[in-house]
Amino acid sequence: MCAACGTSVRSYQYRYHPPESSLFERCIGFAWCSGCRIFRGSMVYVPRKRVLVDALASLPDDQRERLEGSEPALIEFLDRRARREAAPRRRPGPKPG
Repeated sequence: MCAACGTSVRSYQYRYHPPESSLFERCIGFAWCSGCRIFRGSMVYVPRKRVLVDALASLPDDQRERLEGSEPALIEFLDRRARREAAPRRRPGPKPG
Protein backbone atom coordinates (compact mmCIF):
# COMPACT_ATOMS: atom_id res chain seq x y z
CA MET A 1 0.00 0.00 0.00
CA CYS A 2 1.19 3.48 -0.84
CA ALA A 3 2.04 5.43 2.31
CA ALA A 4 0.89 8.70 0.73
CA CYS A 5 -2.52 7.75 -0.71
CA GLY A 6 -3.35 4.20 0.42
CA THR A 7 -3.55 2.80 -3.13
CA SER A 8 -2.18 -0.68 -3.79
CA VAL A 9 1.34 -0.59 -5.15
CA ARG A 10 1.81 -2.66 -8.31
CA SER A 11 5.03 -4.24 -9.52
CA TYR A 12 6.52 -5.85 -12.60
CA GLN A 13 9.85 -7.54 -13.30
CA TYR A 14 11.38 -8.55 -16.60
CA ARG A 15 14.58 -10.08 -17.84
CA TYR A 16 16.85 -7.84 -19.84
CA HIS A 17 19.62 -10.31 -20.68
CA PRO A 18 19.29 -13.54 -22.71
CA PRO A 19 19.35 -16.92 -20.91
CA GLU A 20 22.93 -17.68 -22.02
CA SER A 21 24.23 -14.48 -20.39
CA SER A 22 25.95 -14.56 -17.02
CA LEU A 23 23.78 -11.49 -16.21
CA PHE A 24 20.49 -13.33 -16.83
CA GLU A 25 19.55 -13.13 -13.14
CA ARG A 26 19.90 -9.33 -13.12
CA CYS A 27 16.46 -8.10 -14.06
CA ILE A 28 14.62 -4.82 -14.24
CA GLY A 29 11.97 -4.27 -11.60
CA PHE A 30 9.34 -1.57 -11.37
CA ALA A 31 6.95 -0.63 -8.57
CA TRP A 32 4.34 2.10 -8.93
CA CYS A 33 1.35 3.73 -7.33
CA SER A 34 -1.59 4.35 -9.67
CA GLY A 35 -3.00 6.98 -7.34
CA CYS A 36 0.11 9.14 -6.98
CA ARG A 37 1.44 8.40 -10.48
CA ILE A 38 4.90 7.73 -9.03
CA PHE A 39 7.13 4.81 -9.97
CA ARG A 40 10.56 3.43 -9.17
CA GLY A 41 12.73 1.21 -11.30
CA SER A 42 15.83 -0.70 -10.31
CA MET A 43 17.93 -3.74 -11.07
CA VAL A 44 16.68 -6.73 -9.09
CA TYR A 45 17.90 -10.28 -8.64
CA VAL A 46 15.59 -13.01 -9.93
CA PRO A 47 16.84 -16.61 -9.73
CA ARG A 48 17.49 -18.25 -13.08
CA LYS A 49 14.86 -20.95 -12.47
CA ARG A 50 12.06 -18.48 -11.73
CA VAL A 51 9.86 -17.89 -14.76
CA LEU A 52 8.71 -14.31 -15.24
CA VAL A 53 5.50 -13.42 -17.06
CA ASP A 54 6.19 -11.35 -20.18
CA ALA A 55 3.40 -8.77 -20.18
CA LEU A 56 4.52 -7.56 -23.61
CA ALA A 57 4.64 -10.97 -25.32
CA SER A 58 1.44 -10.49 -27.33
CA LEU A 59 2.42 -7.05 -28.68
CA PRO A 60 3.78 -6.36 -32.16
CA ASP A 61 7.55 -5.76 -32.20
CA ASP A 62 7.26 -2.02 -32.90
CA GLN A 63 4.89 -1.41 -29.98
CA ARG A 64 7.01 -3.56 -27.67
CA GLU A 65 10.17 -1.63 -28.60
CA ARG A 66 8.39 1.69 -28.05
CA LEU A 67 7.28 0.65 -24.56
CA GLU A 68 10.68 -0.78 -23.64
CA GLY A 69 12.26 2.53 -24.68
CA SER A 70 10.11 4.66 -22.37
CA GLU A 71 9.67 3.79 -18.71
CA PRO A 72 6.66 6.14 -18.25
CA ALA A 73 4.91 4.62 -21.30
CA LEU A 74 5.66 1.09 -20.06
CA ILE A 75 4.27 1.86 -16.59
CA GLU A 76 1.13 3.43 -18.11
CA PHE A 77 0.60 0.36 -20.31
CA LEU A 78 1.10 -2.04 -17.38
CA ASP A 79 -1.17 0.04 -15.15
CA ARG A 80 -4.01 0.11 -17.72
CA ARG A 81 -3.66 -3.63 -18.18
CA ALA A 82 -3.73 -4.28 -14.42
CA ARG A 83 -6.84 -2.09 -14.01
CA ARG A 84 -8.62 -3.97 -16.83
CA GLU A 85 -7.74 -7.33 -15.30
CA ALA A 86 -8.90 -6.21 -11.84
CA ALA A 87 -12.20 -4.75 -13.05
CA PRO A 88 -15.22 -6.94 -12.32
CA ARG A 89 -16.60 -8.62 -15.40
CA ARG A 90 -19.99 -7.31 -16.43
CA ARG A 91 -22.56 -10.00 -16.92
CA PRO A 92 -25.02 -9.50 -19.69
CA GLY A 93 -28.41 -8.56 -18.33
CA PRO A 94 -31.78 -9.73 -19.58
CA LYS A 95 -32.61 -8.70 -23.10
CA PRO A 96 -35.10 -5.85 -23.28
CA GLY A 97 -38.38 -6.70 -24.79
